[in-house]
Amino acid sequence: MFVLSKVLLFLLFPITWVFAIFIIALLSKNQRKKQRLIILGLVVFYIFSMPFLLDNYARLWDYPPARLDPPKTYSCVIVLGGFSSEKADSSGMFNGASDRFIQGLKLKASGKASHILITSGNGSLDPDGFSEGEWVYTQLKQFNLPDSSILIEGKSRNTIENAVFTKKLLLEKHLAPPYLLVTSAFHMRRSLLIFNKAGLQTVPYPCNYTAGFGKFTIYAFWPSTETLGEWQHYTKELVGYVVARVKKF
Repeated sequence: MFVLSKVLLFLLFPITWVFAIFIIALLSKNQRKKQRLIILGLVVFYIFSMPFLLDNYARLWDYPPARLDPPKTYSCVIVLGGFSSEKADSSGMFNGASDRFIQGLKLKASGKASHILITSGNGSLDPDGFSEGEWVYTQLKQFNLPDSSILIEGKSRNTIENAVFTKKLLLEKHLAPPYLLVTSAFHMRRSLLIFNKAGLQTVPYPCNYTAGFGKFTIYAFWPSTETLGEWQHYTKELVGYVVARVKKF
């Protein structure tokens, strides 16, 4: 199911649709059909590369910023992985979602949480020995955090396993709920649903807002390959949310 979900999701990305339409157009021997397919491909490309559409969708989908009770201290801040990537030498590096790490560390360092838990292993279809959680541990130690306050779950491959393995670790450490949950704003709705279904009481702390906050300009209607790529995140989240609603675990 893990492998199947990766393959099927790829087929749902808008960029895949555009590529497929143009390939079919090139292979078509019917000139009229070829022209219609090329026009269709251009229309689909324009719709999903237009920042205006993505920004408005993001405003509806992204989870709103958190408002925490100032005097309250939580037992643990759970930070979902995906904010670092493996390099060619099998070490790690921070990527565009590194705000997850920054916000989680800030919550721990500012005293809003007594412990920080990183949950992430390796979600690759062809994993090697790299574990994001274990690499992030080496980064946290550079901030002189005591070992007793750091929890690492380094085996999970997806958000469901994040929740299941995290619950087990929190129970072992006898840390009481509710817990702060840190992940990207576009990923928070699905994460909350999954963690709630796993029986974990969490308080959302979204971050890494990537769309929906720009000022309206004429360029909002100008095609952008970056925007086309961003739809992969939102397509994945919508499909994942629907699956999580019906899935039992």
